[in-house]
Amino acid sequence: MPYLGMGLLAGAAVAVGLAARSEYEKNSFVTEQFRITSSRIPSGIRRNFVFLTDLHDKQFSLENSSLIDRIRKISPDAVLIGGDMMVSKGKADLSVTVKLLENLTGDFPVFYGNGNHEERMKREREIYGSRYDSFVRELKRLGVVYLSDSGIDLDSYIRITGCNLDEKYYRHRFTVPKLPAGELERHVGKRDSRHYQILLLHSPLFFDECCRWGADLTLCGHFHGGTIRIPFLGGVMTPQYQFFLPWCAGRFDRGEQTMIVGRGLGTHSVNIRLNNRPQLVWITLEGTAEPGKAESRREEEV
Repeated sequence: MPYLGMGLLAGAAVAVGLAARSEYEKNSFVTEQFRITSSRIPSGIRRNFVFLTDLHDKQFSLENSSLIDRIRKISPDAVLIGGDMMVSKGKADLSVTVKLLENLTGDFPVFYGNGNHEERMKREREIYGSRYDSFVRELKRLGVVYLSDSGIDLDSYIRITGCNLDEKYYRHRFTVPKLPAGELERHVGKRDSRHYQILLLHSPLFFDECCRWGADLTLCGHFHGGTIRIPFLGGVMTPQYQFFLPWCAGRFDRGEQTMIVGRGLGTHSVNIRLNNRPQLVWITLEGTAEPGKAESRREEEV
């Protein structure tokens, strides 16, 4: 019996320690930089981006002042948002997202792609009423470029596209869904081969399909880094109860095509982070093509 009591005490101490560590991590984001080079862009051209995903109403200091200050120090050419900035379960409070966007749009171009929570708010109007319409009006008021199954040229070299995944791809539990051939094209049309193509696609399960469509850089989130990360094994669990998937977070390359999966900034249903601090993604994209070579390559692909 004394040994049982000591074991219970030790177990309780470990549980308290892990809970305290999780609370610390949830409130302490990190910035991670990814450097990408491309022969589709002329040498000497460099663009910096900040990628935000899965905020889920989280606030780092008052009105996300810590997050905003860090973004301002990076001074990106654009802020790219991969969705799930709010929690669409019950009330779909837009105030945290709107306030963050108000602060960002005064300094940077902001491009917003949907996650499953935005899509849920749009789809389930019997629950959320006109919240989605209010959200779209706020984005327009603030000057956010809303990429709902659409794309836009950032400049002469780079195009940014946002694709909305259908609900069924988020409802798979324990299994990995397949994306039919042509599904991306059905949503956003053919890839514009004249530009380096950035694709905002919330789920990271479909990198191969994104490569076939022609995305040069795919930006995803959704998996929150796997909730708990174990060295050498990666993320433990996705929101769809898929275990130890390799795509929970990080960088993945197929030749010159890249997918970056952000660990996200917040949590919601499973309110835990261990070895998995919230992440602000900083992307530096640099061209490597000799003068004239990138343009001729794009012309050949058209």
